[in-house]
Amino acid sequence: MDTLVGTTPAPAALRKLYFLRFAFAAVWAALLFSMAGTLGAVTATLLVIYPLFDTACAVIDIRSARTGGRSVRGLYVNVALSTLTAVGLAVAATSGIPAVLRVWGAWAVTAGIVQLVVGATRRRLGGQWAMMISGFISVFAGASFAAQAGKGEASLSSLAGYAFLGGVFFLVSALRLGRTRTEA
Repeated sequence: MDTLVGTTPAPAALRKLYFLRFAFAAVWAALLFSMAGTLGAVTATLLVIYPLFDTACAVIDIRSARTGGRSVRGLYVNVALSTLTAVGLAVAATSGIPAVLRVWGAWAVTAGIVQLVVGATRRRLGGQWAMMISGFISVFAGASFAAQAGKGEASLSSLAGYAFLGGVFFLVSALRLGRTRTEA
């Protein structure tokens, strides 16, 4: 982990983190999609792992942001939200897919707002427009998850699509950060 944030300039560390987040989201989405029809112990574990990974990434991001002199308040909010979501998903998984969709939906809305704010404060770094769009989409996706929970045929496949799309936005930001660094 130290090579991610130790001597690496903040935008380069952020770029590496965004590539990692893309790869994780792609693999996680594929695994969840393959199990989306059922909610067993493996699926529940997979659901809890996602926000825990988000928490870990936010902690790494905080360390990187401090070395770059950037504000970390929004990232601390993200750590709290993601950690609470992991606990909420563990509990919700015992009640079924609709409960999971409600918890995930609430997280998507709140985390989307935080992502939008953090992206806006980082816009000078470059590559943040994708993060801001992703945050905006997350708010609407979260509302749709909550709405889907009220329908009879709730499925976890929409969460897999959501995670993959979020990963694509991280990839775009990582590529854009690399381009911005090359142009500078």
